Amino acid sequence: MMNKILHGDAVEILKQFDKNTVDMTITSPPYDNIRRYQGNVKEGVEYEGGFSFPFFDIARELYRVTKKGGVVVWVVGDQVKQGGETGSSFKQALGFIEVGFKLYDTMIYQKNSASFPETGRYSQSFEYMFVLSKGKPKTVNLLRDKPNRWAGAQNFGKTSQKDVDGNITQGGSFTVSDFGTRTNIWYVVNGYGYNTKDVYAHQHPAIFPESMVEDHILSWSNEGDVILDPMCGSGTTLKMAKINNRKYIGIDIVKDYIELSKRRIEDSIDYTEDNKNPKLEYLVSREEMLEKRKKK
Repeated sequence: MMNKILHGDAVEILKQFDKNTVDMTITSPPYDNIRRYQGNVKEGVEYEGGFSFPFFDIARELYRVTKKGGVVVWVVGDQVKQGGETGSSFKQALGFIEVGFKLYDTMIYQKNSASFPETGRYSQSFEYMFVLSKGKPKTVNLLRDKPNRWAGAQNFGKTSQKDVDGNITQGGSFTVSDFGTRTNIWYVVNGYGYNTKDVYAHQHPAIFPESMVEDHILSWSNEGDVILDPMCGSGTTLKMAKINNRKYIGIDIVKDYIELSKRRIEDSIDYTEDNKNPKLEYLVSREEMLEKRKKK
């Protein structure tokens, strides 16, 4: 099952998995009717937008197959319908909490442009990236690649920190580093030619930006971990898992998308010891950050 793309209904296939087998899931559901996908027909009925989407069934199965300390990154937005947003994103985040996940972080995928310019309201230019964990995340490697404006400068005075009782503890001086840790809002250049260099991948109507997926994989998993995308679409998650030396499992109900994913994986070039991912030098583990804080 490892390093395979499985054809069929995500819920039914996930039921065949042993529990506690997946380290990380990153996916985006076919939410609302923002995009038109190739539809599936079940018992002669084609569902609105082409897909039947049993959210709670999928959420429960993801909880069951996720290892303790594993993470699900759920990328979702809302459609404006009948004058208001659907609220699907919030409902799904709360649904994940209901089935047992912790909402570890509510992150924002900030696009460089508005996909659907609005009149009468501010144009929508972001999606949520809910980071959900089964207990405490076992892996946290934060990207410290945000350039600091005052890099190399000394701080003024001394640092101080106030505890819950109002007592102030003073620290020492420090030099501003070249780079700081990112915030939970990620600015991602998206769109044709930017999401991926695989031009043929745009046969799928809603592909992930490769950089966004890769950054999550680096942040919440380690080499050799199992990465799942139960609605893998054009295969971006699977490609980014493979080139970064993770195992992958993909599921999709549309055969054409599976073939598209396979092609992207076959065309990909893995990182090696001699050709390392340049982003690795910017990763700082949770343990490293805690150790630095103790020294201060």
